[in-house]
Amino acid sequence: MISDPCATPAALAKLAAYWFRELDAADETELEEHLFACAECGARLRQLVQLGDGTKRAIREGHLRAVLPAPFVRALKESGVRVREYRLEPGGSVLCTVTPEDDLVIAHLHAPLQDVRRLDVAIHDVTAGANWRFEDVAFDSTADEVVMLPNVAELRRLTYATQHVKLLAVDSTTERVIAEYTFNHSPYTSAPPAASDA
Repeated sequence: MISDPCATPAALAKLAAYWFRELDAADETELEEHLFACAECGARLRQLVQLGDGTKRAIREGHLRAVLPAPFVRALKESGVRVREYRLEPGGSVLCTVTPEDDLVIAHLHAPLQDVRRLDVAIHDVTAGANWRFEDVAFDSTADEVVMLPNVAELRRLTYATQHVKLLAVDSTTERVIAEYTFNHSPYTSAPPAASDA
């Protein structure tokens, strides 16, 4: 049986906010009433939850390198994932590592993002002579930060490494550097570099 298409489909951002429990009580009640009556939006919410669960599994297993929304990181922590976090201001550098107790390592890159339409992240590994670029990454212009998730399996294999990260604002003809950061990775010892409180 094919259901009628939804005349007022719930926005994906609102469904995500509902899943992250970020809606106020009135909006949550209104959306729940809609979801109970709308098979299409209910199916979209289930797909979102399945995607999130699959992403969590990939993250826990260390297979994923990504830029994540801050609410997703909070949801991971609330679900019991052990997260080591580093916070950097523009131009900042940090001594970093990953310990056997860490499930994930997260970098909060603070930057002025208010006027940015498209954001790219460029990474230069000085030690390995390698470069990566992530194009059109997700970001919240009101949050003034980009939350990066490096591949924790790769981090565990590193010994000493220096990586430079640039946030780039891109439009149709030009790009400009918003901020730069330096990560100085060292292998885990009994006294690892302290992560910032988060």
